[in-house]
Amino acid sequence: MVYRVLPRGGEKISVIGLGMGGMQITDQSEIQAIVTKAIDNGINYFDMCAGGINVYEPFGKAIKGRRDKIYFQLHFGAVYNSNGEYGFSRDKKTIIDTFEWEMKTLGTDYVDFGFLHCVDEESDVKALKDTGIFDFVKGLKNSGVVKHLCFSSHTPKVANLLLDTGVMDLMMFSVNPAYDLERGDEYGIGSTLERAQLMRRCQKEGVGISVMKPFHGGQLLSAETSPFKKAMTATQCISYCLDRPAVVTVLAGAVKLSELDELLKYPSSTAEERDYSIIGEFTPAAAVGNCVYCNHCQPCPVGIDIGLVNKYYDLSLSGDVMAHGHYDKLKVKADKCIKCGHCNSRCPFKVNQQDKMQKIEKYFKGV
Repeated sequence: MVYRVLPRGGEKISVIGLGMGGMQITDQSEIQAIVTKAIDNGINYFDMCAGGINVYEPFGKAIKGRRDKIYFQLHFGAVYNSNGEYGFSRDKKTIIDTFEWEMKTLGTDYVDFGFLHCVDEESDVKALKDTGIFDFVKGLKNSGVVKHLCFSSHTPKVANLLLDTGVMDLMMFSVNPAYDLERGDEYGIGSTLERAQLMRRCQKEGVGISVMKPFHGGQLLSAETSPFKKAMTATQCISYCLDRPAVVTVLAGAVKLSELDELLKYPSSTAEERDYSIIGEFTPAAAVGNCVYCNHCQPCPVGIDIGLVNKYYDLSLSGDVMAHGHYDKLKVKADKCIKCGHCNSRCPFKVNQQDKMQKIEKYFKGV
């Protein structure tokens, strides 16, 4: 397994995480087996949203005696009825009652990541403050019951409002090629530029991102359902998400063991298997000429990591003061470009990387 470090906290989090919400239809014995196998194979991050009784009980059994080896997200606003069915609430008492039930059922006395749930409208931000839910969760963090204060959102404008508070350690955000290239559904909110700027802001401010909907609800995995009319693999989708700024982990679903096995192929996958440059065929006009760090242009004959050079440049432009230092540490920088044209000929997004390398060189040298 591959791990990334959470900027605020230092936890080492597996780049593949499991979203437990889709497992309501799975037999409890298989849920326990999936979680156990995931942990055995290095997955240490889980999202409990929409799980309910059928998921919480076997999950609690699977992590018993291994609590210190895993992290999970609980959502303040995701609630469950007596049948374990998921619902949404902004009622403080209902949320507190749900939280107490969750802690008891999971057999834990602390939560790694406490999320303000589904904050998609400006009215949601106001409701969280007016009802006291925001202060309640902040109080849990101050007391150590919640280790990290976080939020989930689909809306860049609203996400920025929560980032403005300065107290968020992690954002759960929907990321996939369909959403980022403006070919998604009602949850793929924001333009290509708005979404990119949000992720760059998170990188700049040290706020991690846990990815939801990496496969666009499974639609990207089938040519019949994909908005692009071509299928991508799970590995390609995961690779795409992990190349976005600030992403720490990708929360994929697995409702049976065979689906978990597919996810576990990612860490040992080849560069060819991770190559998602197929999305260059779907790129809207707004994204043409913009590097998405896919590195389909590789190999560079002089060894420039073109995607990484572009990423540090974009982050520096967005105000990330650490990006310049990261660039300086690169063994091969933009000034080594020999203008051979190999990258330009391979770029699916029609980026003139030859000219870009000159521009980036001058920028970082302060010319």
